[in-house]
Amino acid sequence: MTSHHPNAAFEGPDLLQAFRSVRAHSRALAGPLSAEDQCIQSMPDASPTKWHLAHTTWFFEAVLLDHHAPGYQALDRRFHYLFNSYYEALGPRHPRPHRGLLTRPSLEEVMAYRAHVDAAVEALLASADEETLARIEPVLTLGLNHEQQHQELLLTDILHAFSCNPLLPAYRAPSAPSLRLAAGMPALNWLSHAGGLAAIGHEGAGFAFDNEGPRHAVLLQPFAMADRLVTCGEYAQFIAEGGYAQARWWLSDGWAAVQSQGWQHPAYWLPPDDPRLALSGHHGTAGWHVFGLEGVRPMDPAAPVAQLSFYEAAAYSEWAGARLPTEAEWEVAATTLPGFTQAEGAVWQWTRSSYDPYPGFKPLPGVAAEYNGKFMVGQLVLRGGSVATPAGHARPTYRNFFPPAARWQFSGLRLAKDL
Repeated sequence: MTSHHPNAAFEGPDLLQAFRSVRAHSRALAGPLSAEDQCIQSMPDASPTKWHLAHTTWFFEAVLLDHHAPGYQALDRRFHYLFNSYYEALGPRHPRPHRGLLTRPSLEEVMAYRAHVDAAVEALLASADEETLARIEPVLTLGLNHEQQHQELLLTDILHAFSCNPLLPAYRAPSAPSLRLAAGMPALNWLSHAGGLAAIGHEGAGFAFDNEGPRHAVLLQPFAMADRLVTCGEYAQFIAEGGYAQARWWLSDGWAAVQSQGWQHPAYWLPPDDPRLALSGHHGTAGWHVFGLEGVRPMDPAAPVAQLSFYEAAAYSEWAGARLPTEAEWEVAATTLPGFTQAEGAVWQWTRSSYDPYPGFKPLPGVAAEYNGKFMVGQLVLRGGSVATPAGHARPTYRNFFPPAARWQFSGLRLAKDL
């Protein structure tokens, strides 16, 4: 998992080292990409790499430096308009679907912007007394976790952009042979939970986003949870048995998406007759192939299936005679049931829970109040963490969320059923 970096949990007093580590990791993720790669926006829901690098810098400038660093001088105040994402309290912004049109400022200027803000943050940390440090530490920690979220988005967004290129270029060189010849299908085991009252949500020490709390009681009916994720081989069987051609497995909106978008398989799967296989050096090879960060590779039947929408995850669950777990079931199973594997590090896992506030939810104070709460409508919760999630960033209480049709993320599924 190349998105690992040290000090991801930001525990202990050395905020300066944590800041340097996270900022350096973003630069390293952008390292394999050309200036042309970093400017492209392949769809309205994705952002260019260059924009991610600038926006995370803007966050430290607008939320930390402008409020806590006396005498701070911005490199270019026009950047506040270009790189604000959705913070109404911080002023107007460039339209999200048009971020790929920002050929100026250049990549070189964006990197100079990062260096300017980095120097100012380091100077603030060096000069801060204990009272100031206590005041800015939560803001800085939020900024670091915010940048980690964009590190993951940087990878998912550039992968989508590369998927639109007929050459299907690899983001990075393969780290292992492209086919594990001895790989077998791991058996699926069901882990049972008796139900009853349980507590979910973050509490105690350590960072958490505001949407992870407050911790509260939930009443669970008896359920069983799969000990592992659904694999590519299992999902291929769903396709082979006409899963995308039978409306009975699909929610109404999902079936409409299948019809209107022409879905026949996960987003980055290539059937043997796909002409892009020849362009990517896989001409004449049989079977499914999958496009990922390491380019086109033969499908590994034992690997977790990825790039699924909620609709596809729900349809597979129905076909398999099971269902998707609720987010409460997922969290309780992940934290209490022995044998629960692949909690993170593979794919985000769709749940059947809508992204709503927990009882007693209160957003963060100040500008950060816009961080999560205003998105709590029309989205579904995903749990876990993916191959693109920075190490230490995910935790059992983490609530990721996307619209049900989103399928460019590293999103898969784990089955559940009633007992």
